[in-house]
Amino acid sequence: MKFTKKYETYMRGVRTKEEQELPGVGLKRLKKMLKKCRSNLITSHHQTASSSSSSDTSVRCAGHCSVCDGSFFPSLLNEMSAVVGCFNEKAKKLLELHLASGFKRYALWFTNRCHKSHGQLIQQGKDLVTYAIINAVAMRKILKKYDKIHYSKQGQEFKAQAQSLHIEILQSPWLSELMAFYMNLRRSKNSEAAMELFGDCSLTFDDDQPTLSCNLFDSMRVDISLTCSICLDTMFDPVSLSCGHIFCYLCCCSAASVTVVDGLKSAHHKSKCPLCRQAGVFPNAVHLDELNMLLSYSCPVYWEKRMQMERVERVRLAKEHWESQCRAFLGI
Repeated sequence: MKFTKKYETYMRGVRTKEEQELPGVGLKRLKKMLKKCRSNLITSHHQTASSSSSSDTSVRCAGHCSVCDGSFFPSLLNEMSAVVGCFNEKAKKLLELHLASGFKRYALWFTNRCHKSHGQLIQQGKDLVTYAIINAVAMRKILKKYDKIHYSKQGQEFKAQAQSLHIEILQSPWLSELMAFYMNLRRSKNSEAAMELFGDCSLTFDDDQPTLSCNLFDSMRVDISLTCSICLDTMFDPVSLSCGHIFCYLCCCSAASVTVVDGLKSAHHKSKCPLCRQAGVFPNAVHLDELNMLLSYSCPVYWEKRMQMERVERVRLAKEHWESQCRAFLGI
């Protein structure tokens, strides 16, 4: 079965199950745009060839294509934004429901008007991960087709632009959170299992370097490294920046030149990500609580040791912060 047909079948099933219209990539419609562009290119080529004795017989779209650029990219951009927005909203609600405790938990259950069982939460988390990855596959395939037809790299350039606009679904911090959420629920069901394959998701340690992985449709594999690029150790209290890169919270505060007391929201808008050098990525950073829980369960000895070190370091940093504030206040 071709991917387009498989994708359309999947989306129909999801929409029926959810009983609402979920956003997706209009593969058939976008392919029709590209087909129209190709037919125009061939016609234009024949007209040029009949009036020229040139031996160049290739059918190319020189520069920018008015047929595609006026409708293809704007349409795909809107669809990508809708898919990412829907995914982030649903993932955030599900994780909020799982992590809530006390009165807040009951309030959320009442607001959602349903009490979901353990199995239902697992399935919903898995469904959201599948929804994210299959739409990422669809977007990559249609951009690859665009480049093939136009003999260009505009599809890859558009993908880079989508990443800078934070509408690349594989960059979403909620994807890694959902993968960890899915594994945490499965782990709580079977507490004796340790670092084994949980359905489509797995956490592996290669030379003490943890990696969170997910496979789908044999054509897409998502690997998320859980080694902090700043301290070069397993992430502790991980946060995801707006650009999608994940670091330890203390490492992020250091990179953004802010104190643990002020937090990342106080970071200057010109502060850049240590990896991609994109500015303004710190204020909207997301704490990855599910991922933090997963790592604490998977390496308890390391986690206990790291927690003691972090506690000492945070107390020291907080003390330095308040001492400097007192000196500033007293004019010393």
